[in-house]
Amino acid sequence: MDYTIIDRYIDRLINDTTPDAPVWNIENLQHGKKPGWNYIDGCMMTSLYAIYKQTGDKKYLNFIDGFVDYYVFEDGSIRGYELETYNVDNLNEGRVLFDLYRETGKEKYKKAIDLLHRQIIGQPRTGKGNFWHKKIYPNQVWLDGLYMAQVFYVRYETEFNRGINYADIVFQFKNVYENMYDKEKKLYYHGWDYSKEAFWADKETGLSKSFWLRAIGWYTVGLVDAIGYFGKNAPNFKTELITLFRKTIAGLESYIDPETQMFWQVVDQIGREGNYPETSGSAMIAYAMMKGARLGYVEKRFAKVGEEVFNGICKQYLTETDGTLNLGGICLMAGLGPEDKPHRNGTFEYYISEPVVENDAKGTGPFVMAYTEIKRLKK
Repeated sequence: MDYTIIDRYIDRLINDTTPDAPVWNIENLQHGKKPGWNYIDGCMMTSLYAIYKQTGDKKYLNFIDGFVDYYVFEDGSIRGYELETYNVDNLNEGRVLFDLYRETGKEKYKKAIDLLHRQIIGQPRTGKGNFWHKKIYPNQVWLDGLYMAQVFYVRYETEFNRGINYADIVFQFKNVYENMYDKEKKLYYHGWDYSKEAFWADKETGLSKSFWLRAIGWYTVGLVDAIGYFGKNAPNFKTELITLFRKTIAGLESYIDPETQMFWQVVDQIGREGNYPETSGSAMIAYAMMKGARLGYVEKRFAKVGEEVFNGICKQYLTETDGTLNLGGICLMAGLGPEDKPHRNGTFEYYISEPVVENDAKGTGPFVMAYTEIKRLKK
């Protein structure tokens, strides 16, 4: 396959974007939202920084700095960010602040890191010790949140806090495995309500009803990325997370569709009417497999498995029309509740009902991340 078209695709996304109107933030564009700090842009910033590190091309770094600079003010406050919402999604874009602070030396980036860390300190927790997903979702743990919060958390601990809270980070991952992992299916449920009161939650287990691909993808990438940010003084903590990562990857392998080489929107329902091969979650798992194999967290053969999943995405959904490249097959959004959105009930029917779009950063970001691993393989 000619992978150079992906470089052209990335350039198109950058060239068509301004900080107040990123072409990849389909939700904001559709709803006319004012620009504000959000995890969707964070996905793209993280992936573009990875491309910069891979290529050394300063155009990527300059773009990221220009983009994030628009959102972070000199006093460290952040456009559109409200600490009081205690929404773990808002921590995701904070990852790139560590990189920008190191690259540029701008003190406002460090001040913004400290502001986001105040959320870590005050984030409400379940009785088991896991962060609530948002203040408006009491006692709820979503797989997505492990990616959104824990990678930022471990970076802060490593760079600014001597790893004092490493054990807390590992505990939260292990708690998700122990409470949200189906050992027969070898898959994770999307959500868990510790109080068992949410309308979507099983009254005995507190679990949601289905295995949503992107949620599992978030968790898997959260694991592999977090492991990489632990300091050298934390071998035992890394070993515990590597064990979880291996189990997660081993369980996922059997759900690759042999026809498309992709994972499906509801993971264990391949071929069921309405279900479909989905880009964002497939790209996340492809990236995690290739990175995990490269770093020795899983068997080396998973580099090839991840590459085949990535190629499946390209064949299925990367298209060119009149010289314009687009990446399709991306579930726009999915969640659980709240009460005034009863259709978000965690069923198969719900997950397949959400819109499927092109070029949204929840898919393009992980796709670009996976591409960085492809480039490493091809070297």
